[in-house]
Amino acid sequence: MEKRWQLKGIPAHEQIELLSKAININYCLSAILLQRGISDYESARRFFRPSLEELHDPFLMKGMEEAVSRLKTAIDTEEKILIYGDYDVDGTTSVALVYSYLRKFYQHCEVYIPDRNLEGYGISLAGIEWAQENGYTLVIALDCGIKSSELIDIAKRKGTEFIICDHHLPDDSVPEAVAVLDPKQYDCQYPYKELSGCGLGFKLMQAYARKFRNELEVYEFLDLVAVSIASDIVPITGENRILTYFGLQKLNENPMPGLKALKDIANLRNDLDVSGIVFTLGPRINAAGRVAHGRAAVDLLVAETEEGAIALAEKIDLKNEARKQFDSNITEEAIAMIEGSESLRNAKSTVLFKNTWHKGVIGIVAARCVEKYYRPTVILTESNNKITGSARSVNGFDLYSAILECSDLLEKFGGHKYAAGLTLDISNLELFQHKFEQVVSSSITEEMLTPVLEMDMPIHFDMITSKFLAVLKQMAPFGPENKTPLFEATDIYVFNSLSSFKDRHVRFLAAQKGNENVFQAVGFDMNEHYDRLSTGDPCKMAFSIEENTYNGTTSIQLRIKDIKFF
Repeated sequence: MEKRWQLKGIPAHEQIELLSKAININYCLSAILLQRGISDYESARRFFRPSLEELHDPFLMKGMEEAVSRLKTAIDTEEKILIYGDYDVDGTTSVALVYSYLRKFYQHCEVYIPDRNLEGYGISLAGIEWAQENGYTLVIALDCGIKSSELIDIAKRKGTEFIICDHHLPDDSVPEAVAVLDPKQYDCQYPYKELSGCGLGFKLMQAYARKFRNELEVYEFLDLVAVSIASDIVPITGENRILTYFGLQKLNENPMPGLKALKDIANLRNDLDVSGIVFTLGPRINAAGRVAHGRAAVDLLVAETEEGAIALAEKIDLKNEARKQFDSNITEEAIAMIEGSESLRNAKSTVLFKNTWHKGVIGIVAARCVEKYYRPTVILTESNNKITGSARSVNGFDLYSAILECSDLLEKFGGHKYAAGLTLDISNLELFQHKFEQVVSSSITEEMLTPVLEMDMPIHFDMITSKFLAVLKQMAPFGPENKTPLFEATDIYVFNSLSSFKDRHVRFLAAQKGNENVFQAVGFDMNEHYDRLSTGDPCKMAFSIEENTYNGTTSIQLRIKDIKFF
């Protein structure tokens, strides 16, 4: 698919020079830092040298004093505490962290993960009833609960109190729980607003440990926090960047048994980064809740021995293989449906339904369809005599607002600008398909329907050195709002060694006219450019710069993101 290249705004020359002199790096690197809000020596020091001492005081968060006090009372009086979380990676890592920490010194706690198919997302009536039947008087809700006012009231009337730790955007009013920890509350003064659900669980345990135990105890669970931050696609900025930086260290050097077992079963030889978590650990943890029950993921993450963890990881890996098969089959069916219909091929949106599609993977299928057709997409299936689905959007298009305009046809919906979930009656399916297409068609622009490749800086090959790469590596961990720097270079041609491998990918030695430097370049899923590259025609190349080790030799490699010929 043709991509639209967009160069980020280049900061003022005077700013770049000042920063270059202050921290002794070149013009190009200084410009990239300025684009990320790093403008002087002090902000650069904090960026390049993260410190756990710079984590914010957890008691700055609204509700933290009340939450810690209620938790202390429950522990002192030996109440039964239920740790309740969603079935995705953020929810299961949240539950694993809080449970693993509390059980070190308190026995009367248990975990609860709702069933995706029977209960759906968030706090459920079935979960509340289970808590009451089993004598749990305090529930710590993680990664959910901020929109569950009615259910929290029901629980309260029956003697079960809640502490809510949720990072989703609240409504105008929040549940009347013992405490609500959500930095996105309008009157919460906590300095950082983008914590993951597991990050909030960490802050609650950090606050409890600071007041009543030893705060260092909580830091041994930072690998779980890093996995949640990476998998939940929250910004890698501020406090999240610190937590991810140290969480990755823990994950790569001394992970919890469950995470180590997952790494081993995925046959990971190199250190994991954010991207590695997203593509290897995250899908495996998610698979439990997608094709079976999310409790299996928690059981793995809280495993205390490597032997026990390996057995659980093997079961989860099998579920992940099943998930991949569901994902692949349904994606093929969805693409065939689009290709087989002229109206669907020419539409501005995609809305597909089949009653046999597996509910646990339709969000993945929606994302795959967006990758191929690049337009707002809703994938629907049947569950409990209702139609339920997942929606994904494209850059710049507000999916949530579009679904809101169709709310008269929906029973419930929720989400944000780029991802959402919805439920409707079977009788409204065709009406929803038509209305959603009308709403999208009337508001989406042709620009939005073309994927954008955003470049940080233009660059010449003679600027790419081992020292340059060393500074780039220190900008990690990369992720949302701190993406891997992307460069644009012109007059690039194949110097030699052009090859195609697996009939999908290309590799060659790349050179730039007027420049002596030559670099290995690799382009995944770019075999379509092989014939044109073989002619020696010059091109424009978008790429990131990385380190590649092969047969014991380490060199600079260019990871191609796109190629355009003149």
